[in-house]
Amino acid sequence: MAESNEADGAPPDILSLLAKWGNNFTTQTHNTFSNLRPHDYIRLVVIIGGYCLLRPYLMKLGAHMQMKAHKRDEEAEKQETANNDFNGATLDANDLRGAKIALPGVDSDDESDGEVREGDWGKRARLRQRAFVRETLVEAERRLMEKKDEAEDKDIEEFLVEE
Repeated sequence: MAESNEADGAPPDILSLLAKWGNNFTTQTHNTFSNLRPHDYIRLVVIIGGYCLLRPYLMKLGAHMQMKAHKRDEEAEKQETANNDFNGATLDANDLRGAKIALPGVDSDDESDGEVREGDWGKRARLRQRAFVRETLVEAERRLMEKKDEAEDKDIEEFLVEE
């Protein structure tokens, strides 16, 4: 019946196709194992046994490599998120004007333990520079606060002035 369908050009029905495949599989399997020599059996056992013995270790190795790649991707994503958060900051300069930020080494006038050693050249210059930076920061903050107050006064004045 399968021969007549193929000759007519019509597609073969599924049952005849499955029967043909099953017949081919059993025939090929029987012929393959009936023609094996002892050398071929040993080779087959070594290959299958080696696969069975090495498979758990290969799976662990694959899992370890996948975990490393996953951690690396997570770290890259965290870094990218941190960079995006920093670049797209919701704070602007006006939010930070009232805040005091501690600068390292600016508030301390003393040099380590106060002893003058032979290699401590320029100690006074460093102290003068720190004092200058401190005064400059205070003056800049004062000017910014005055500008902020002036801007608020202009906003209030806009509503108070009658036209």
